[in-house]
Amino acid sequence: MRLISSRVAGRQSIARALSAALAAAALLIGLTPGTTSAAATTATTGEQLAASWRGPLSTRGRYIVDADGNRFKLKAGNWSGAQGTWEGSGDVNDPANHQADQKSNNIPLGLDRTPIARILADFHALGINSIRLPYADALIRDTTVVPDAAVTANPQLKGKTPLQVYDAVVAALTADGFAVILNNHTTTYRFCCSLDGNERWNTSQSTQQWLDNWVFMAKRYQANKRVVGADLRNEVRRDLNDDPNWGWGDEHDLYYALEKAGNKILQTDPDMLIIMEGINWQGIPQAMFPHGRPTLTPVRNLSHTLINSGKLVYSAHFYGFTGPHHTGATGGWQNGETNDPRYRDLSPDDLIKVIDDQALFVTQSGQHFTAPVWISEFGTAGRGQTDAKEIDWFRRFTDILVKNDTDFAMWPLVGWTGADGKPQDNWALLSYDTTGKSQTVNDPGDWRATDWNKLVDAPGKSGQVDQVDHWNMLDLDFGDQNVSSTMLAKADWSSGNRKGNCPDSQRLVALARSNNRGLCTDAGQPAKTAGAWTTVTDERYVTHGDWASGYNKLQCPDNSFAVGYSVNGNSMAALLCAPSATALPLTGRNVWFDNGDNRPATGGSTASDWAPGAYKGQCADNEYLAGVAYTWKWQHGGAPDALLCRPLT
Repeated sequence: MRLISSRVAGRQSIARALSAALAAAALLIGLTPGTTSAAATTATTGEQLAASWRGPLSTRGRYIVDADGNRFKLKAGNWSGAQGTWEGSGDVNDPANHQADQKSNNIPLGLDRTPIARILADFHALGINSIRLPYADALIRDTTVVPDAAVTANPQLKGKTPLQVYDAVVAALTADGFAVILNNHTTTYRFCCSLDGNERWNTSQSTQQWLDNWVFMAKRYQANKRVVGADLRNEVRRDLNDDPNWGWGDEHDLYYALEKAGNKILQTDPDMLIIMEGINWQGIPQAMFPHGRPTLTPVRNLSHTLINSGKLVYSAHFYGFTGPHHTGATGGWQNGETNDPRYRDLSPDDLIKVIDDQALFVTQSGQHFTAPVWISEFGTAGRGQTDAKEIDWFRRFTDILVKNDTDFAMWPLVGWTGADGKPQDNWALLSYDTTGKSQTVNDPGDWRATDWNKLVDAPGKSGQVDQVDHWNMLDLDFGDQNVSSTMLAKADWSSGNRKGNCPDSQRLVALARSNNRGLCTDAGQPAKTAGAWTTVTDERYVTHGDWASGYNKLQCPDNSFAVGYSVNGNSMAALLCAPSATALPLTGRNVWFDNGDNRPATGGSTASDWAPGAYKGQCADNEYLAGVAYTWKWQHGGAPDALLCRPLT
C-alpha cells in the first residue's frame, strides 16, 4: 500500500483527467481563445541582473539581503532534472517510465533541445532572479558519461558526467546574474515523492554520507559567491515503518539532522544561506490513525540556531491537490487518499490561516524562530487545466504570497513539448520541442500568466534593510548544542555533561527549568576581549554579597557574561563565561522562576514559547546574565531557580 502519494502521481492523475481542448480552458477562465492572459513581465538581461546585486546573501529578520544590505527577494523557479526523472518501475531507458515521459539523463531538462544561453534568456523573460537547482546524492559519485543525445543542443557538454554538466549549468547561471540555490532533492535518481527510498536524508544512505556530500558540494562551489544557498533536503516524509520527527534525538530526527548539516556547511563555507524545510508528512493516511503535514509548525516551539545567526532561511511547499492532512493521493483509501480537505478545498479565510500556521508565522519579528520563509515549491497545471478549484486555489495562493511579500520558487521551470505541440508536463513555465521552439507561460493559452506576473511584479520591501537583533534558542534535551565557533575549536569544557553554547555573536539571556533549554541574544551585545573564557563550577566568583542565600550559585567573574551552560540530568553543572572588552556594571537584580515564568513584558522572543511546559527566567534585552542559583532542597533537583541579571550599561 502506498502510504505517501507522490507529487508526480498527483500531477499525472490530474493531467490524465484533463481532456478538454485549449479553447475550453481559456473559456473557463474568461479569456478569448488565442489571446494572452496577461502582459509579460518586463525582462532583464544578464548584465542588468548581475549589476543589481552582490553576493553572498545573508538574512536580517524576515528578509534576505545581499552583500550591501539590500533586500534580495528570491523570485525563483525550480530547474529540475538532475535529481532524476525515472518513476521507479520499468526500463530506465524508456522515456515512458519517466516523469511526464521526460527522460532527463540526470541533468537539468532542456539541454538536449535548446542552447543554454537561450534557456537563460527565457528565464530572464519570466522575471526571475534565482534558480533552485535540484540534484540527487547519486550525482556526486556518478562517473557515467551523459549520452550525446542528452546535450544535442549544447555540444560543449558532450563527454561530461552529470556532475560536470551540473557544474557547467551553475557556472552559466551565475555568470548571467542568477543566484543559485543547491537543493539536495533525492538520494537516488528516482523521481520524488513516495515510498521511493528517498523519504529521509538517511533512508538509502547514512547520515554521515549525507553530511559528507554536503561538505563536498559546499567546497565545490565556495569560490562562486552567486551560489548563495544550500537547501538541505526535499520533502522529508514517512517511509514504510517510521515517521520523521522534530527533536526526539534519534536517527529519524529531522530537526537535529538539519542543524548538524547547516553548521557543517557553515564551517566549510561561512557565506552560504542554510535553507531548512519542515516535515512534509507524518503518519499513516487512514482515518483511524493520526496523520498530517506538519511543515514548519514545530518551529514555533523548537527552532534552529546556527553558528552564524544571519544565515538561516526556512522553506515550505504547498500544492492545491495536497492538504494539511491530505497526501494528495487519488483512488480511495487503498492508495492513501483520505477524506481530509485539500488546500484547494479550503475557504479563503481558512487558507490564509493554514498557510500562516504552517509557514508564514516564522516571519514574525523578534522571536526565537524569526527568519525569512521561502515557498520553494508550489504550482499547478497551465494549458489544458479544467479544474476550477485548482485555478481558484492558485489565484488565492499567489494573492497570499503577494500580500505577505513572500520569497517563492515555482515548480517546475522547464519541460518538453510533445509532437502534438502540447506540453508534456503542463506544470512547466517553459516547454521546448525537439527543434528548440519554446512555449512559455506568457504565450497565448496559459491561464497562469496573470497570476505569475502579478507575483513577479508585486511591490514589496526593497533597498536597505536595517540590522536586527537576534534571539536563538538552545536545546539540550538529548545532547550538546554547541553553536560557538570558538568552543567548537576547543576541548570539552564540561566533560560528562550536556552543554549549550551560544553563537559567538550572542550571550546567554534566559534558562528554563526541567527541560534544559536556554535562550541567546545579541541585543546590545558587549564586545568580547581575546582573553580566555571561564568555566564556572563553584561559588568562587560570588564576591559582591550573597544574592541567593541558601542556594548554590554559579556566577561569572566580574566584567564577564554568560555565553553557555551545562547540565547533568536536569541539574545545573557549570556556567561558561566570556570576558567583556569594557567594564560591566556589577549590581543587578534577581529573576526568580521556581514557581512560574519570569520574563520581561516586552522585548525579545516574549511572544513565543521556546520551552513549552517549563518555567522560564529571562533577563531584559538591556541586561546580561551574570549568575544562576539552584538548590537540591525541597526536591528541586538542582534545576535553575533564579538568574542574576545585571545592566549592560
